[in-house]
Amino acid sequence: MAQVRQLRQKIRSVKSTAKITRAQEMIATSRIVKAQQAVAASKPYADQITQALSALVSHHVGVDHPLLHEQPTDNRSAVLIVTSDSGFCGAYNVNVIREAEALIKRLREQGREPVPYVIGNKGITWYRFRDRQIQETWSGFTDRPDFASAERIGRRMTDDFLKTDAEGGVGEIHVVYTEFVSMLTQEVRVTRLMPLEIQESSTLEGKVPPAYDFEPSAQAALDLLLPNYVESRIFHMLLQSAASYQASKQRAMKSATDNANDLVEVYTRQMNQVRQAMITQEISEIVGGADALADSGGE
Repeated sequence: MAQVRQLRQKIRSVKSTAKITRAQEMIATSRIVKAQQAVAASKPYADQITQALSALVSHHVGVDHPLLHEQPTDNRSAVLIVTSDSGFCGAYNVNVIREAEALIKRLREQGREPVPYVIGNKGITWYRFRDRQIQETWSGFTDRPDFASAERIGRRMTDDFLKTDAEGGVGEIHVVYTEFVSMLTQEVRVTRLMPLEIQESSTLEGKVPPAYDFEPSAQAALDLLLPNYVESRIFHMLLQSAASYQASKQRAMKSATDNANDLVEVYTRQMNQVRQAMITQEISEIVGGADALADSGGE
């Protein structure tokens, strides 16, 4: 009976866990749609500002900005690492940190000094637990990014890029984040954010780029658009990471729920086997006792 009670307790415990993981799976499933909609909503603005900057830089000779140039005298390289605030998402954070550590190793081999900037409690905890120096941290918004947070991050990264090494600045900025490809596929990306590399939008392939008039001047427009471009790119990366996090969480929680249900079946089967063995033993004892009484009566 003691073994049966233990198995029943295990079954109740696993069923309770399955209820929690199932609830988390449903929450992630509902949020994936909103996260995908947010990514889609940010795309038109990102395309338009990219087109405007590409036209400005390509067709206006003489315009210039420090964000467009290499800074060979600055030996420090910023690594902006985008993780999540919460767990229950499988290998999502592990993959990002692994890729970030590989990038940090490559930068050191090139003779540069990596400087981590970390987004998300999971990444912050990982680096602090290992007593690793972090230049700046941000958290509390990774599952639902807002532009205000991206703006704060963008301003800090831009300010540090414009500083010299002696002032605590960096010569280049890399971002490690997770791109949402599909519900089943999320890929970790490493992108150099600064110096800026303006990329033509895919929507312009095979088309004549639109003509722009910049007021009051092309240089003034460049000074205004470049910081906004940096912030919009960071915001887009945060939205991609948020969608990837929800997809990873949904898949991990579904796997956990399925494993819990399988474990309940195993424990139930074991309990039934124990009960059958107990019943068989009781029947054997009854039959044995009856045979003993019959033998004693016959004597």
